[in-house]
Amino acid sequence: MSAAGELDRHRYISLSTFRRTGAEVSTPVWFAALGAKLYVFTMGDSGKVKRLRHSPRARVAPSDARGRLQAAWRPATARLVTEPGVIEQAHAALRAKYGWQVWVADLFSRLTRRIRRRAWIEIEVGREGDDRQAGVLPR
Repeated sequence: MSAAGELDRHRYISLSTFRRTGAEVSTPVWFAALGAKLYVFTMGDSGKVKRLRHSPRARVAPSDARGRLQAAWRPATARLVTEPGVIEQAHAALRAKYGWQVWVADLFSRLTRRIRRRAWIEIEVGREGDDRQAGVLPR
């Protein structure tokens, strides 16, 4: 089973991205696996999007809704996705995983017109213990 498939058994992951200074910022997010990659949506002007525009370096770990880790960090590489076909598939995977909760989030986003400002993130998870991938240094 791929690393993405293993993580997909959890409801949340903590996604860490890195500032230009190297400071790590972690956020718990909903996610869904699609093949060997994970997909996340967020607001287009969020901090994680701004950080990913400067560096694809990331880490992920299963967590609860508050970001408390449930397993070890894994190195990852993340990028912003703009391809409509990939976004449609990622959205379908999230709807399949979270059901009515994604429907409510989508409805709220449409009512507030934020759905157009949504950003999609694709995450490729490295092997556990391989902290050299994506330039992630051990802490």
